[in-house]
Amino acid sequence: MSESTADGVERRLPTDEARELLALVRDIARREITPQAAEEEAAGRFPRELFVLLSRSGLLGLPYDPEYGGGGQPYEVYLQVLEELAAARLTVGLGVSVHTLSCHALAGYGTDGQRSEHLPAMLGSGLLGAYCLSEPSAGSDAAALRTRAVRERGEGSGGDWVIDGTKAWITHGGIADFCTVMARTGGPGARGISAFLVPGDAPGLSAAPPERKMGMKGSPTAQLHFDGVRVADARRIGREGQGFAIALDALDSGRLGIAACAVGLGQAALDEAVAYAGERRQFGRPISDFQGLRFLLADMATRVEAGRALYLEAARRRDEGRPFGRHAAMAKLFCTDAAMQVTTDAVQVLGGYGYTADFPVERYLREAKMLQIVEGTNQIQRVVIARHLVGPESR
Repeated sequence: MSESTADGVERRLPTDEARELLALVRDIARREITPQAAEEEAAGRFPRELFVLLSRSGLLGLPYDPEYGGGGQPYEVYLQVLEELAAARLTVGLGVSVHTLSCHALAGYGTDGQRSEHLPAMLGSGLLGAYCLSEPSAGSDAAALRTRAVRERGEGSGGDWVIDGTKAWITHGGIADFCTVMARTGGPGARGISAFLVPGDAPGLSAAPPERKMGMKGSPTAQLHFDGVRVADARRIGREGQGFAIALDALDSGRLGIAACAVGLGQAALDEAVAYAGERRQFGRPISDFQGLRFLLADMATRVEAGRALYLEAARRRDEGRPFGRHAAMAKLFCTDAAMQVTTDAVQVLGGYGYTADFPVERYLREAKMLQIVEGTNQIQRVVIARHLVGPESR
């Protein structure tokens, strides 16, 4: 087991290749991400050109099969890459996580022909994906979605599907090159939903203005409107009616991505707080000398390390082919709650300066709140964990 230590983070990595990969990521973060992060977030700019660089560097398909242009990396390694990217700028780490989530359906449930046709471009040609499940009236109750796909049966139609409806809270909405879309093809409930791969420039597909968010201003989140969007049956992924199961499978892995991003954000806040505490002097000595503050830093560091251990345990279970859904929910719950507490404490360590935009911790605090909501609120994670423990609720 090789080891790598950088910026106070000790990593146990399974191969020399993984160690070199993490070194590449840290170099890209240092040169291309961190210097522009504060300015671009304040201006609400999404670093589209950076994602082209990440794609060319092989970082947008890390957990997928090399046969289709993926990196062939275990989740244990992929998630640590996400953590490093999120520590540099959450918009980037989350963007890579969402792109990976958007490729999951095709990689896991597509036919060999579908994968050969579409996956290489999705993983290595600079494309950016969006994952379209939530709707204005179907968030936590995703099985209640109303976006409908109707198959044309007329002569010359080729069995195409026509999609109508609205998706909400879509990361990369309006800028994505492709969308993995869950739409109703049958009756009500989970069994009436199918999955489709929709081009981002499909006629009839449009985006509303981006949401005006408290944080993550550089990451566009928007509603997508489907108005008679025609999709060939060859772009349906999996069986008719299998879409909701595909969506939930993707979310188990996606929640690990959110957990890793949360740990990266927490690590960034901790590093900023430790550096400030060593430099700031009051009463003739560094504030890091005061026990109250030392205990605060110790608790912050413990939360970050515990979160890292939890998401890595879930990742290793996934890599070994063992059930990991409960552990993924636990990791998402704990790591995002920890990020919220650690970023709040970082602001407290910096005092009045922490409340200003002159230091990044106020941005970290605003960003951490979002992580407790996306890809299943933390209340939903508790529902998932409890069902694993004591079974489904009585009806």
